[in-house]
Amino acid sequence: MKLIKDSFISRRGALLGAAASGVFLGAGVATAQTTAPLATPPVRRNISSFSTSNWRDHFDNLNHGAILCDIDSRAVQYWSEDESVYKLYPSSVPESEELTKRGYTSVIKKVEGPSWRPTPSMKIRNPDWPDYFPPGPDNPLGTHALYLSWQYYRVHGTGDTRKIGRQSSNGCIGLYNEHIKELFALAEVGTQVKLF
Repeated sequence: MKLIKDSFISRRGALLGAAASGVFLGAGVATAQTTAPLATPPVRRNISSFSTSNWRDHFDNLNHGAILCDIDSRAVQYWSEDESVYKLYPSSVPESEELTKRGYTSVIKKVEGPSWRPTPSMKIRNPDWPDYFPPGPDNPLGTHALYLSWQYYRVHGTGDTRKIGRQSSNGCIGLYNEHIKELFALAEVGTQVKLF
């Protein structure tokens, strides 16, 4: 097949292109593929598979509760001190291993309606970013934030729901705003945290 400006396309490429556009070529006749309209939009599934852990494999005790952030399965788990509450949340995780910090830390501060300032390394990578984001719907930390003992690291919400279940953060662990609100109410200053 010859196309505009003398570029060529193979028969296989033409068939794949036709299939992608919803047209099926068969016996020399092109027919449109039809399906019944969906009653509701399709649900996007998280491609990662959450794996649950036993807190005993990571913590010596549940004093002040425990939060486990699983980078690989992109999930956050919470256990209350008396084990009466267990929660599992899908999360966003750091974009790369370079931005990922692993190990033990703890919640040192809780802030509802957090403001946010990009870290110095974020400003180098993104010089056009403002120096300060006030609390509100466009704030990258969402509605609530649990500040960790590691400088610049947080477990926080996000208004950009496309980030959940993906490698999309600059180092923090992100949750849907409704999930961080729930975790914020459960966790306390002193809650032990592990990122692994």
